[in-house]
Amino acid sequence: MADRAQYDATEQAGIRDAFVRGDAPLCPRCHVAMTQRPIGGGSFGLGYARRREWLICPRCRRSAIFDVRRGTRN
Repeated sequence: MADRAQYDATEQAGIRDAFVRGDAPLCPRCHVAMTQRPIGGGSFGLGYARRREWLICPRCRRSAIFDVRRGTRN
């Protein structure tokens, strides 16, 4: 049985694409708007600080984390 707590690669790509376009990402399983939470990372001032977003489905609690600048999964 597949892990139900994670999105597959296609689902994550859809979430990321919606986020990058500026659309409100919807959970591909529940079809409800995902909650956004910013996440800091790296060491500020050292040149490799990242700004990430944590997108969480309020219904099924699955989530995805993306590097905002690159639009990629971490």
